[in-house]
Amino acid sequence: MTTLQDIYSSRDANTSAIIARQDPVVYAQGTYAQALTEAQLESYARDGFIVLHDVFNPDEVQAMLAEVKRMSEDPDVVKLDEAITEPGSDAVRSIFRMHELSDMASGLARDPRLIHVARQVLGSEVYIHQSRANLKPGFKGKEFYWHSDFETWHVEDGMPRMRALSCSVLLTDNNACNGPLMLVPGSHQQFIACQGETPDNHYKQSLKKQEFGVPDPISLQLLVEQGGIQAATARAGSVIFFDCNTMHGSASNISPWPRANVFMVYNSIENTLEAPRNGLKPRPEYIATRKKFVPLEPLEAKAAAI
Repeated sequence: MTTLQDIYSSRDANTSAIIARQDPVVYAQGTYAQALTEAQLESYARDGFIVLHDVFNPDEVQAMLAEVKRMSEDPDVVKLDEAITEPGSDAVRSIFRMHELSDMASGLARDPRLIHVARQVLGSEVYIHQSRANLKPGFKGKEFYWHSDFETWHVEDGMPRMRALSCSVLLTDNNACNGPLMLVPGSHQQFIACQGETPDNHYKQSLKKQEFGVPDPISLQLLVEQGGIQAATARAGSVIFFDCNTMHGSASNISPWPRANVFMVYNSIENTLEAPRNGLKPRPEYIATRKKFVPLEPLEAKAAAI
């Protein structure tokens, strides 16, 4: 049942608002699992993200990249609703529900190098709220405008609280020129309530280009003046973990170097979805897990600690 008073109300008025975060960033004092060091936890809590370098070795990266490329070229996959194309072209931009469509991604979601970070930060068992492969080809990969994922997940999916995190496993080098993920340090401590009434089936447009649930320029400028902007540049095999409310985006890729990643959202099993806000219809299952909330069981440890 949806709570009577929504402390993170958004898209229900004509004005924007900045609302102080009401939830922890690291739950249970980071003692639920052991993955990040105390210093790494403090960095994550302060900035709302952390970049862990060289988590996966080159052979693992090449195997994952080959799987993503295979799927993006498979006609049976491309015709699925889960395959999202670039605005104005047939090039695959994202493939959703990767953890169920691909055995590789299924194992990746339960890899101890990832899942134990999620369990430690969120202070509970976790499940996959959303997974996808993202492709940003050289010369023509389009931008992702600034946004907080939680704002969308709260309004359009009914995620109650800020108890989820994303991890992006880099399958290609992310440099300053090929449209890397950009994040606003400290922005996770403020919730930006957005303007506008969400259209029906908004996801069909927003997965290509988001126009609702994006911050107004003044709020975004205030966040950036306080925290700046950091580009998450790192080699293939690195992993970016970031809080569900961290403001982030990426520019178009006009360089020759393609960018690709596998992106997974871990949500606490104690934070499962309610009804979407503002009378919206639930988005499809491949975008937001709703039918079955099953805790992920970590794979047996098979690699050195981060």
